[in-house]
Amino acid sequence: MAAIVVSLASSLASTSPSSSSSLVFRKLRSTPLLGLSFAVTPLCCRRGKRMAHSLARASLGLTHPVQIDPPKISFSAKEIDVVEWKGDILAVGVTEKDMVKDENLKFQNPILKKLDSHLSGLLAEASLEEDFNGKAGQSTVLRLSGIGSKRVGLIGLGQSSSTTATYQSLGESVAAAAKASQASNVAIVIASPEELSAESKLHTASAIVSGTVLGTFEDNRFKSESKKSSLTSVDILGLGTGSDLEKKLKYTEDVCSGIILGKELVNAPANVLTPGVLAEEASKIASMYGDVISATILDVEQCKELKMGSYLGVAAASENPPHFIHLCYKPPSGPVKTKLALVGKGLTFDSGGYNIKTGPGCIIELMKFDMGGSAAVLGAAKALGQIKPAGVEVHFIVAACENMISGTGMRPGDIVTASNGKTIEVNNTDAEGRLTLADALVYACNQGVEKIVDLATLTGACRVALGPSIAGVFTPSDDLAKEVMAASEVSGEKLWRLPLEESYWESMKSGVADMVNTGDRQGGAITAALFLKQFVDEKVQWMHIDIAGPVWNEKKKTATGFGISTLVEWVLKNSS
Repeated sequence: MAAIVVSLASSLASTSPSSSSSLVFRKLRSTPLLGLSFAVTPLCCRRGKRMAHSLARASLGLTHPVQIDPPKISFSAKEIDVVEWKGDILAVGVTEKDMVKDENLKFQNPILKKLDSHLSGLLAEASLEEDFNGKAGQSTVLRLSGIGSKRVGLIGLGQSSSTTATYQSLGESVAAAAKASQASNVAIVIASPEELSAESKLHTASAIVSGTVLGTFEDNRFKSESKKSSLTSVDILGLGTGSDLEKKLKYTEDVCSGIILGKELVNAPANVLTPGVLAEEASKIASMYGDVISATILDVEQCKELKMGSYLGVAAASENPPHFIHLCYKPPSGPVKTKLALVGKGLTFDSGGYNIKTGPGCIIELMKFDMGGSAAVLGAAKALGQIKPAGVEVHFIVAACENMISGTGMRPGDIVTASNGKTIEVNNTDAEGRLTLADALVYACNQGVEKIVDLATLTGACRVALGPSIAGVFTPSDDLAKEVMAASEVSGEKLWRLPLEESYWESMKSGVADMVNTGDRQGGAITAALFLKQFVDEKVQWMHIDIAGPVWNEKKKTATGFGISTLVEWVLKNSS
């Protein structure tokens, strides 16, 4: 691509040595409008000032995250009698059916019956007194002597225990119980493992481990005081043993490490996580997994050379310069059969620009999470760097910047030109994410990929339509929809496919440019997806996932790491 564009940097370099800074300014002003913003300051001085300011911004408010190591828990799969296990807590996942008792108020479930016989009936008695009947969300931890475990915990799984989310919730409940009692050794058993197939046992163990790891993790980097979890080991009982299960548990831990990174990136405030710092985090991933991942970080001048006017128009108002991030995963050996791209929206802060976010529900104070798509992409990169799937090449692309307000900022009514030559009339500066994604999608197509999935906290409309737990999916490809939906079934993340209604594009037409960046308020998530579609090669299978709802857990006031598990699973399904 670089070979066929006009390089603004090279045209500047051809200016005679005697040229003054004013001549440089005139040269810039004579360049065709690309949605870029220029200043009178000579380029060399501007770079120095921006670098100094970027470093200053990284410590704005004197805030620096404390380095906290993620929880280190060893997981083992064992086949031993539950009453013989020795440790702090024996946690039993039970359905409502498992809790049924006979006329003598004795458990009928074999595992609960055995436990209760060693506890002289105290488990059944306590469950009645606690009114514990196995409903989802119920849990009770009892200190009872008579078996190897110091405590017995009953965790409700609901009417049935067939979903990934159910077992993840079991792991989270165990993590909470371990924290409350300062337990270091825990065992987890399902009351009715005989109902699970061999494959289901693998997925169940994986979900339990995922829930336990993520339930143990707390992002305390910005707290003056914090307590560490004492949980160090977890035994999974009754779900089998062997190499297949061990590989599954290792895979799960790798994915969790990516999810934890994604959570930390989204949780980090905008005065700490600037576009430059996000680029540094991406570079760290490439450094850690240099055998399979390489990094390319494009600066402003390189983005100008690629004519990324849509992206740079959004970044123009910020003192923190944009950084275009491109990581590339290649397998350590063997041929590449499939090339994929994961594109994430990377707005480290979104003020709304001149269409500033105001009024109830605008959640401007949470706009640090507007880079949730990029966090998902980078989290997936970290996980895949550890898993090292064969036969697949993956490009991780983020157009990182801030959407701020200043005299150099993009104004409503401005026309910007994307790198594929299409012009956009900006009728709303708060619809900025799609402008950055436009150039990122063009860049991704130019990498020769066959399939692209982009993730973005793109529209409030999608959040209104699907609520806080479900992401909206848009794609013209039924095959790609099936692939990603199948991956989400395994991950337990909730996706819902919405239509790409082409007739809605009528509201996106401009009288003076190729398109506007926002259409009618109705169907806003659909028109946003239709906008992105204009920047994807027709030969490339493409999906847009709007994660505006599930990126953040309002109840826990923390990031969710949504999308990472599904992305990794999808990449693996495309590997050989």
